[in-house]
Amino acid sequence: MTAPALAAATSPEARILRLLLPFHRTTGTPSPDPDPADHPEQLAQIREFTDVNEPVVLTLPGFPCKSPNPAKVLGHLPDEGERLSLAFLDRLCDRIGEVYAPGARLVICSDGHIFGDLIHVPDEHIDAYGDELRALIGREGLTHLDTFDLRQVHGDLPHDEKRRLVVEAYAPSLDSLRALTRADLETARLYRGITRFLVEDTADFEGSRSALQRECRARAYGVIARSRAWGDLIADHFPRSVRLSIHPQRPGSAKFGIRLLDADDAWATPWHTAVLRMPDGAARLVRREEAERVGRLVLRDGRPSHYVAGS
Repeated sequence: MTAPALAAATSPEARILRLLLPFHRTTGTPSPDPDPADHPEQLAQIREFTDVNEPVVLTLPGFPCKSPNPAKVLGHLPDEGERLSLAFLDRLCDRIGEVYAPGARLVICSDGHIFGDLIHVPDEHIDAYGDELRALIGREGLTHLDTFDLRQVHGDLPHDEKRRLVVEAYAPSLDSLRALTRADLETARLYRGITRFLVEDTADFEGSRSALQRECRARAYGVIARSRAWGDLIADHFPRSVRLSIHPQRPGSAKFGIRLLDADDAWATPWHTAVLRMPDGAARLVRREEAERVGRLVLRDGRPSHYVAGS
């Protein structure tokens, strides 16, 4: 290895990125030996902090609300899935502090209100989820985590008005998204994944399966448009940050897809599933109905929390 290559491989930004790489959520087959050099966007984002010896700021859009489908989740409040995921993210920041003295902070950018009407989740459930998420961070002593949501952007305006303001300011047109979905493989993959989630999350549709799929395909474009709007709004509020995503991202993308917990499905998240504790103690994300078949329900603070397999 040449001297410049060795210096690049041992730079602060490379050391930090190496801590993220084992948890990269990607659209392809993960590399058995991931290389920070394959992620130039993230190296550049981290370097904006390491060059001036400041704490690294990571932003993660997600933790919106629970799925409205009771076959998938235990209720509308955070449970063991969120608790374990938040603890993992806090630990990750702590580990960054071990290789880079200024450390790191991660901002959970809760996007539930952006999509509430499209995903058929009441705004009061989204508020309750967000409030409990912040309480959970406090109870667990997760000192590296902050939260950010629409209340910090547009205050106490009605939720529909907040959504309208964000869409008008940032969202791409639906026509442009349809054209991009036809032309771009990653956008098409995202569109199919969100459509699948919307179909799975709809528990009370009275029409045919094909009618549900048509309706969810139409809603998926709205979800993508608002997701992009939320991402651009976050970029305005946090102009310097390492941009994480709960969606799979290929190496070289502007965002780094991050896996929070183990799951067979690369798209699985704690808010679309329940936690199943395996006999060896490992936590897996599965549909609630699957966990219920093989495990015993565990309560935490009097509320359903997760399942333990083989009990």
